[in-house]
Amino acid sequence: MSRFDAVIFDMDGVIVDSEPIHELSFLQLWREMGHGENHGIRFSEFYGKTDRAVWEAFIHKHQPIQSIEELTVLKEDRLIQLLRDKQPVFDAIPNLVQRLAKRLPLAIASGSVHRIIDEVLTMHDLRRYFCCTASSEDVPNSKPEPDVFLLAAKRLGVARNKCCVIEDTVTGVLAGKAAGMTVLGITNTFDAEALAQAGADQVFEDYLSIGDTILN
Repeated sequence: MSRFDAVIFDMDGVIVDSEPIHELSFLQLWREMGHGENHGIRFSEFYGKTDRAVWEAFIHKHQPIQSIEELTVLKEDRLIQLLRDKQPVFDAIPNLVQRLAKRLPLAIASGSVHRIIDEVLTMHDLRRYFCCTASSEDVPNSKPEPDVFLLAAKRLGVARNKCCVIEDTVTGVLAGKAAGMTVLGITNTFDAEALAQAGADQVFEDYLSIGDTILN
């Protein structure tokens, strides 16, 4: 019997290999805006954070004519196009979520907005395995604050200390631990040392081992 009552997945970098696609979406737009070579943004500083944080940094540097709301929609539209084209679900994810969902309720707690989450869940028919989703747009504070994980637990109807979180970023690990949950790190974006230093309870290089740990 599992020691957990639910599993909460981060999405970007855990379910989908989307960090490169997020970056490409921004780069294409910045090139079209005339800032392809001088955008001045280091993406590694924003892993696990929201698009709004990236746009705020860009606006501070370049003062574009568009509002942050307009820029956010442009980026979401471009990202959806690229997601549909590339279908970047990690190979081991369909088997993992199917395996876990037979025993435990699953949720997504993501820094992405719902229209992006919904797009990802159409891939490989993933939606049927998840009981609920929580987005950064649902809560006042994004990761590394715990709000989105706490909301996911509330929607699942599961106590926070009985939830297991799967995360790939330092920001996400910090959020999961701040929520009082067990956090399993996957080394898709940050290395094992960085995730462990952020507070991950265990760190893995593959999804099979994560599934075994949760269910045994």
